[in-house]
Parts: sequence; C-alpha cells; structure tokens
Amino acid sequence: MLFPVRKILTVVEEIHHDLGPVPETPALKGAVAAVVGNPYVGRWVDDLSPAVDELRALGERLGNILISHMGGDATRIDGYGKGTIVGSAGEIEHGAMWHIPGGGGMRAALGKGTSIVPSTKKVAGIGARLDVPITHLEWSYVGSHYDAVEVGVPDGPKPDEMVVILAMACGGRVHARLAGGFTLADRGKPGVPA
Repeated sequence: MLFPVRKILTVVEEIHHDLGPVPETPALKGAVAAVVGNPYVGRWVDDLSPAVDELRALGERLGNILISHMGGDATRIDGYGKGTIVGSAGEIEHGAMWHIPGGGGMRAALGKGTSIVPSTKKVAGIGARLDVPITHLEWSYVGSHYDAVEVGVPDGPKPDEMVVILAMACGGRVHARLAGGFTLADRGKPGVPA
C-alpha cells in the first residue's frame, strides 16, 4: 500500500439561512478528508503514475463515506470539488496526484458528474486549512453553486503525510441570486459558454 490511511475526518454543514428567508430544504455542503502517508517525500520521483489506481479506489471509498454523511441519496448531490494539503517534506506535485484519480473515484461513487471537478492544493504544516472549491457537477457555469468549504485536520498533515479531500453539496448556496449567473437550463444556448 502506497498511501496508508491514518485517519478520516468528515464535516457536513446544514445551512438553514444566511440572513434571508428560511428555505423549505436546507442547503448542505460537506467534505471528507483522509490523512494518508506520502510515499514520495524527501526525494525526486520521476514517475508518479503508480499512485493512480490506489488513489482512485480511495476517492471512491471517500466519496461513498461523504454521500452517507450527507443523507445517503447521491441523486440529491449536485456540486463537488477536491483538494490536497501536502505535508512539509513533500512537494506541490504530490498534491496534484489526487486530482484525476480523486475526482474519478468521486464520480464513480456518485454515479454522475460531467463537469471538471474544481480543485486546489498547497504544501503546509500540521493543522493547515484549505478552502476547497465547489461547482455544479453537470456544468461548471451554474452560478448558484460557486462555493467552497473550509477543511483542515488538527493533527495533520505531518511532514511525511498528505490530507486528500473531497467536497460535495446539495442545492448550491442557500440564498443564491448571483446577478447574471447561469442556471443548468442555460447550457447549450447560443452565446453561452460550453
């Protein structure tokens, strides 16, 4: 095993209002973070491709965990994102390893998702936090779903670890009313970004 899991942290926000009217159904956004060992710390490794299969499986596992914490109904989830915090003995490219397999694993768990999974990464010390971007999982231009969730693990990552993160949302921002923002119904119309 290249990436042994030390711990998993899950957080879900249930947003009832943000100074506006209370919606019938609260908005949800959440994240799951796994603190994993980083097999590539302290040395240059030319080929990082051996990481792909294991990280994809981890992405699917974490995706299923987060779905269960957000009510268990993947059909309600309509936003997603991902991120990585690399411990100080690693390099930024180690965080990039998570992008394709983590996103692919999450899509497999959800059984859907055609838009790019937005992402961010950084190299940081223990207790660092990361704002993980979230966009609509079918079309990134849906304005109601431009959001983020802040994630951190109090005792991670240690210098030889990484924190790999997946984020999901149900319903976008609770009071979304972005001026000039697109809805999913706008996709494919003339003059609208593809």
